[in-house]
Amino acid sequence: MVKIGHKIPDLLFAAPPGTPVGVQVMSLTKLAGRVAPERLARPQRPAFHQLITVTGGSLRQTVDFHPYVVEPGAWLWIRPGQVQQWGSLTGVTGDLVLFQPSHLDAATASRVQLDDPYLPVLRQTDDAAGVRMALDHLAYEFGALGRMPLESHTAALRHLLAVLVLRLTYLAVPVIDHAATPDAAYLRFRSAVDSDFMRTRRVEDYARSLGYSTKTLARATQAAAGVSAKEFIDRRVVLEAKRLLAHSDQSAVQISQQLGFRAPTQFAKYFAQRTGQTPMAFRSAVAGQG
Repeated sequence: MVKIGHKIPDLLFAAPPGTPVGVQVMSLTKLAGRVAPERLARPQRPAFHQLITVTGGSLRQTVDFHPYVVEPGAWLWIRPGQVQQWGSLTGVTGDLVLFQPSHLDAATASRVQLDDPYLPVLRQTDDAAGVRMALDHLAYEFGALGRMPLESHTAALRHLLAVLVLRLTYLAVPVIDHAATPDAAYLRFRSAVDSDFMRTRRVEDYARSLGYSTKTLARATQAAAGVSAKEFIDRRVVLEAKRLLAHSDQSAVQISQQLGFRAPTQFAKYFAQRTGQTPMAFRSAVAGQG
Protein backbone atom coordinates (compact mmCIF):
# COMPACT_ATOMS: atom_id res chain seq x y z
CA MET A 1 0.00 0.00 0.00
CA VAL A 2 1.19 3.48 -0.81
CA LYS A 3 1.33 5.60 2.32
CA ILE A 4 -0.09 8.96 1.30
CA GLY A 5 -2.65 11.13 3.01
CA HIS A 6 -5.36 10.77 0.38
CA LYS A 7 -4.97 7.10 -0.47
CA ILE A 8 -7.86 4.66 -0.31
CA PRO A 9 -6.82 1.78 1.97
CA ASP A 10 -6.77 -1.81 0.79
CA LEU A 11 -8.81 -3.95 3.18
CA LEU A 12 -7.65 -7.50 3.74
CA PHE A 13 -9.98 -10.23 4.94
CA ALA A 14 -9.63 -10.68 8.70
CA ALA A 15 -11.78 -13.34 10.31
CA PRO A 16 -12.72 -12.72 13.95
CA PRO A 17 -10.82 -14.95 16.40
CA GLY A 18 -12.32 -18.40 16.69
CA THR A 19 -14.29 -18.27 13.44
CA PRO A 20 -13.57 -20.15 10.21
CA VAL A 21 -11.31 -18.33 7.79
CA GLY A 22 -12.91 -17.34 4.50
CA VAL A 23 -16.44 -16.10 5.25
CA GLN A 24 -18.25 -13.80 7.67
CA VAL A 25 -21.93 -13.03 8.12
CA MET A 26 -23.21 -10.11 10.17
CA SER A 27 -26.12 -7.69 10.36
CA LEU A 28 -25.73 -4.10 9.23
CA THR A 29 -26.71 -3.11 12.75
CA LYS A 30 -23.74 -5.05 14.12
CA LEU A 31 -21.46 -3.46 11.52
CA ALA A 32 -22.64 0.01 12.53
CA GLY A 33 -21.89 -0.80 16.17
CA ARG A 34 -18.47 -2.21 15.37
CA VAL A 35 -17.10 0.47 13.02
CA ALA A 36 -17.27 4.24 13.57
CA PRO A 37 -19.43 6.10 11.00
CA GLU A 38 -16.55 8.33 9.86
CA ARG A 39 -14.43 5.27 9.17
CA LEU A 40 -17.21 3.57 7.22
CA ALA A 41 -17.69 6.71 5.14
CA ARG A 42 -14.13 6.67 3.83
CA PRO A 43 -13.45 5.12 0.42
CA GLN A 44 -12.06 1.58 0.78
CA ARG A 45 -10.79 -1.13 -1.56
CA PRO A 46 -11.62 -4.60 -0.18
CA ALA A 47 -9.62 -7.62 -1.27
CA PHE A 48 -12.70 -9.83 -0.82
CA HIS A 49 -16.31 -10.11 -1.99
CA GLN A 50 -19.13 -8.33 -0.19
CA LEU A 51 -22.81 -9.15 -0.49
CA ILE A 52 -25.08 -6.51 1.02
CA THR A 53 -28.86 -6.72 1.31
CA VAL A 54 -31.29 -4.30 2.95
CA THR A 55 -34.43 -5.29 4.86
CA GLY A 56 -35.42 -1.85 6.10
CA GLY A 57 -34.59 1.71 5.19
CA SER A 58 -32.52 2.73 2.18
CA LEU A 59 -28.75 2.40 1.88
CA ARG A 60 -26.71 4.69 -0.35
CA GLN A 61 -23.45 3.14 -1.42
CA THR A 62 -20.74 4.17 -3.87
CA VAL A 63 -18.86 1.52 -5.87
CA ASP A 64 -16.04 2.49 -8.21
CA PHE A 65 -17.19 6.09 -7.88
CA HIS A 66 -20.75 5.26 -9.02
CA PRO A 67 -23.64 5.88 -6.58
CA TYR A 68 -26.18 3.13 -5.85
CA VAL A 69 -29.34 3.10 -3.76
CA VAL A 70 -30.08 -0.27 -2.16
CA GLU A 71 -33.75 -0.68 -1.29
CA PRO A 72 -35.31 -3.61 0.62
CA GLY A 73 -35.06 -6.79 -1.42
CA ALA A 74 -32.10 -5.60 -3.49
CA TRP A 75 -28.55 -6.94 -3.26
CA LEU A 76 -25.22 -5.23 -3.83
CA TRP A 77 -22.31 -7.45 -4.91
CA ILE A 78 -18.96 -5.69 -4.50
CA ARG A 79 -15.98 -7.57 -5.89
CA PRO A 80 -12.30 -7.51 -4.89
CA GLY A 81 -10.47 -4.44 -6.15
CA GLN A 82 -13.55 -2.27 -6.55
CA VAL A 83 -13.52 0.97 -4.58
CA GLN A 84 -16.49 1.31 -2.25
CA GLN A 85 -17.78 3.93 0.14
CA TRP A 86 -20.51 3.26 2.71
CA GLY A 87 -23.41 5.62 3.12
CA SER A 88 -25.09 6.25 6.46
CA LEU A 89 -26.44 3.16 8.21
CA THR A 90 -28.78 5.21 10.42
CA GLY A 91 -32.24 3.68 10.14
CA VAL A 92 -30.99 0.92 7.82
CA THR A 93 -31.32 -2.78 8.61
CA GLY A 94 -30.00 -5.66 6.59
CA ASP A 95 -27.18 -8.15 6.28
CA LEU A 96 -23.59 -8.33 5.09
CA VAL A 97 -21.70 -11.38 3.84
CA LEU A 98 -17.93 -11.17 3.33
CA PHE A 99 -16.00 -13.95 1.65
CA GLN A 100 -12.63 -14.61 0.10
CA PRO A 101 -12.59 -15.78 -3.54
CA SER A 102 -10.84 -18.99 -2.49
CA HIS A 103 -13.72 -19.93 -0.19
CA LEU A 104 -15.89 -21.05 -3.13
CA ASP A 105 -15.21 -24.30 -4.95
CA ALA A 106 -13.87 -23.97 -8.49
CA ALA A 107 -17.05 -25.21 -10.18
CA THR A 108 -19.26 -22.68 -8.40
CA ALA A 109 -16.76 -19.86 -8.98
CA SER A 110 -16.85 -20.64 -12.70
CA ARG A 111 -20.66 -20.81 -12.86
CA VAL A 112 -21.15 -17.44 -11.15
CA GLN A 113 -18.26 -15.81 -13.07
CA LEU A 114 -16.69 -14.88 -9.77
CA ASP A 115 -13.75 -12.95 -11.24
CA ASP A 116 -15.72 -10.95 -13.82
CA PRO A 117 -15.42 -7.25 -12.83
CA TYR A 118 -18.01 -6.22 -15.45
CA LEU A 119 -20.97 -7.97 -13.87
CA PRO A 120 -23.68 -5.65 -12.51
CA VAL A 121 -23.20 -4.50 -8.94
CA LEU A 122 -26.88 -4.05 -8.05
CA ARG A 123 -29.40 -6.89 -8.32
CA GLN A 124 -33.10 -7.31 -7.54
CA THR A 125 -34.12 -10.87 -6.70
CA ASP A 126 -37.01 -12.65 -8.42
CA ASP A 127 -37.14 -15.17 -5.59
CA ALA A 128 -36.85 -13.21 -2.35
CA ALA A 129 -37.93 -16.16 -0.21
CA GLY A 130 -35.43 -18.58 -1.74
CA VAL A 131 -32.50 -16.17 -1.55
CA ARG A 132 -33.45 -15.19 1.99
CA MET A 133 -33.62 -18.84 3.01
CA ALA A 134 -30.10 -19.38 1.67
CA LEU A 135 -28.82 -16.34 3.57
CA ASP A 136 -30.53 -17.36 6.80
CA HIS A 137 -29.12 -20.88 6.58
CA LEU A 138 -25.62 -19.50 5.97
CA ALA A 139 -25.98 -17.07 8.88
CA TYR A 140 -27.19 -19.87 11.18
CA GLU A 141 -24.26 -22.10 10.29
CA PHE A 142 -21.79 -19.22 10.72
CA GLY A 143 -23.08 -18.72 14.24
CA ALA A 144 -23.09 -22.43 15.07
CA LEU A 145 -19.36 -22.84 15.62
CA GLY A 146 -18.69 -25.78 17.91
CA ARG A 147 -21.76 -27.82 17.01
CA MET A 148 -19.74 -29.82 14.50
CA PRO A 149 -16.02 -30.46 14.06
CA LEU A 150 -14.36 -27.34 12.63
CA GLU A 151 -13.55 -28.98 9.29
CA SER A 152 -17.17 -30.06 8.85
CA HIS A 153 -18.43 -26.64 9.92
CA THR A 154 -16.16 -24.97 7.36
CA ALA A 155 -17.26 -27.39 4.63
CA ALA A 156 -20.91 -26.61 5.41
CA LEU A 157 -20.21 -22.88 5.13
CA ARG A 158 -18.62 -23.42 1.71
CA HIS A 159 -21.66 -25.30 0.46
CA LEU A 160 -24.15 -22.82 1.88
CA LEU A 161 -22.25 -19.87 0.44
CA ALA A 162 -22.32 -21.63 -2.93
CA VAL A 163 -26.11 -21.94 -2.69
CA LEU A 164 -26.45 -18.23 -1.91
CA VAL A 165 -24.26 -16.97 -4.76
CA LEU A 166 -25.84 -19.40 -7.24
CA ARG A 167 -29.29 -18.15 -6.32
CA LEU A 168 -28.16 -14.54 -6.56
CA THR A 169 -26.66 -15.24 -9.98
CA TYR A 170 -29.61 -17.09 -11.48
CA LEU A 171 -32.61 -15.81 -9.48
CA ALA A 172 -31.76 -12.11 -9.31
CA VAL A 173 -32.23 -9.58 -12.10
CA PRO A 174 -29.38 -7.09 -12.65
CA VAL A 175 -30.58 -3.52 -12.20
CA ILE A 176 -29.23 -2.19 -15.50
CA ASP A 177 -30.58 -0.54 -18.65
CA HIS A 178 -29.64 -3.42 -20.93
CA ALA A 179 -30.27 -7.13 -20.72
CA ALA A 180 -28.90 -8.69 -23.90
CA THR A 181 -26.76 -11.81 -23.58
CA PRO A 182 -23.20 -10.84 -24.52
CA ASP A 183 -22.05 -12.33 -27.80
CA ALA A 184 -18.54 -13.48 -28.72
CA ALA A 185 -17.61 -10.19 -30.38
CA TYR A 186 -18.40 -8.19 -27.26
CA LEU A 187 -16.64 -10.62 -24.92
CA ARG A 188 -13.50 -10.57 -27.07
CA PHE A 189 -13.64 -6.78 -27.33
CA ARG A 190 -14.09 -6.42 -23.57
CA SER A 191 -11.10 -8.65 -22.91
CA ALA A 192 -8.97 -6.77 -25.44
CA VAL A 193 -9.88 -3.41 -23.92
CA ASP A 194 -8.90 -4.65 -20.47
CA SER A 195 -5.51 -5.70 -21.84
CA ASP A 196 -4.79 -2.79 -24.18
CA PHE A 197 -6.65 0.33 -23.02
CA MET A 198 -3.35 1.88 -21.91
CA ARG A 199 -1.98 1.38 -25.40
CA THR A 200 -4.88 2.51 -27.58
CA ARG A 201 -8.28 4.16 -27.22
CA ARG A 202 -9.25 3.72 -30.88
CA VAL A 203 -12.11 1.38 -31.78
CA GLU A 204 -10.46 0.86 -35.17
CA ASP A 205 -7.38 -0.65 -33.55
CA TYR A 206 -9.45 -3.19 -31.62
CA ALA A 207 -11.54 -4.04 -34.68
CA ARG A 208 -8.41 -4.68 -36.72
CA SER A 209 -6.70 -6.82 -34.07
CA LEU A 210 -9.85 -8.88 -33.43
CA GLY A 211 -10.85 -9.28 -37.07
CA TYR A 212 -14.20 -7.46 -36.80
CA SER A 213 -15.57 -4.37 -38.45
CA THR A 214 -16.07 -1.29 -36.30
CA LYS A 215 -19.81 -1.58 -36.95
CA THR A 216 -19.86 -5.13 -35.55
CA LEU A 217 -18.10 -4.00 -32.36
CA ALA A 218 -20.44 -1.02 -32.10
CA ARG A 219 -23.56 -3.18 -32.36
CA ALA A 220 -22.25 -5.85 -29.98
CA THR A 221 -21.17 -3.34 -27.33
CA GLN A 222 -24.37 -1.33 -27.54
CA ALA A 223 -26.44 -4.49 -27.13
CA ALA A 224 -24.42 -5.96 -24.26
CA ALA A 225 -23.21 -2.88 -22.36
CA GLY A 226 -25.70 -0.22 -23.38
CA VAL A 227 -23.00 2.17 -24.62
CA SER A 228 -20.99 2.70 -27.78
CA ALA A 229 -17.68 0.91 -28.27
CA LYS A 230 -15.81 4.21 -27.90
CA GLU A 231 -17.69 5.05 -24.72
CA PHE A 232 -16.86 1.59 -23.35
CA ILE A 233 -13.14 2.22 -23.92
CA ASP A 234 -13.34 5.71 -22.45
CA ARG A 235 -15.12 4.48 -19.32
CA ARG A 236 -12.39 1.89 -18.73
CA VAL A 237 -9.67 4.54 -19.13
CA VAL A 238 -11.45 6.97 -16.80
CA LEU A 239 -12.01 4.28 -14.17
CA GLU A 240 -8.30 3.42 -14.20
CA ALA A 241 -7.40 7.11 -14.03
CA LYS A 242 -9.68 7.55 -11.00
CA ARG A 243 -8.17 4.53 -9.30
CA LEU A 244 -4.63 5.78 -9.89
CA LEU A 245 -5.51 9.27 -8.69
CA ALA A 246 -7.21 7.89 -5.57
CA HIS A 247 -4.83 5.05 -4.74
CA SER A 248 -1.38 6.36 -5.58
CA ASP A 249 0.80 9.38 -5.12
CA GLN A 250 1.72 9.49 -8.80
CA SER A 251 1.54 12.91 -10.39
CA ALA A 252 -0.85 13.73 -13.21
CA VAL A 253 2.16 13.64 -15.55
CA GLN A 254 3.06 10.11 -14.46
CA ILE A 255 -0.54 8.92 -14.71
CA SER A 256 -0.97 10.43 -18.16
CA GLN A 257 2.14 8.59 -19.32
CA GLN A 258 0.98 5.32 -17.77
CA LEU A 259 -2.37 5.61 -19.52
CA GLY A 260 -0.75 6.25 -22.89
CA PHE A 261 -1.45 9.96 -23.39
CA ARG A 262 1.02 12.00 -25.41
CA ALA A 263 0.98 14.91 -22.99
CA PRO A 264 -0.41 15.74 -19.53
CA THR A 265 -2.59 18.46 -21.06
CA GLN A 266 -4.23 15.89 -23.35
CA PHE A 267 -4.96 13.66 -20.36
CA ALA A 268 -6.34 16.57 -18.32
CA LYS A 269 -8.67 17.61 -21.15
CA TYR A 270 -9.80 14.00 -21.75
CA PHE A 271 -10.51 13.44 -18.04
CA ALA A 272 -12.32 16.76 -17.59
CA GLN A 273 -14.54 16.22 -20.64
CA ARG A 274 -15.74 12.89 -19.25
CA THR A 275 -15.98 13.69 -15.53
CA GLY A 276 -16.50 17.43 -15.29
CA GLN A 277 -13.38 17.70 -13.11
CA THR A 278 -9.68 18.08 -13.62
CA PRO A 279 -7.57 15.14 -12.42
CA MET A 280 -6.27 17.13 -9.45
CA ALA A 281 -9.75 18.35 -8.54
CA PHE A 282 -10.92 14.74 -8.48
CA ARG A 283 -7.97 13.77 -6.27
CA SER A 284 -8.71 16.66 -3.90
CA ALA A 285 -12.37 15.58 -3.69
CA VAL A 286 -11.35 12.03 -2.78
CA ALA A 287 -8.90 13.38 -0.20
CA GLY A 288 -11.70 15.45 1.32
CA GLN A 289 -13.82 12.31 1.72
CA GLY A 290 -11.07 10.71 3.81
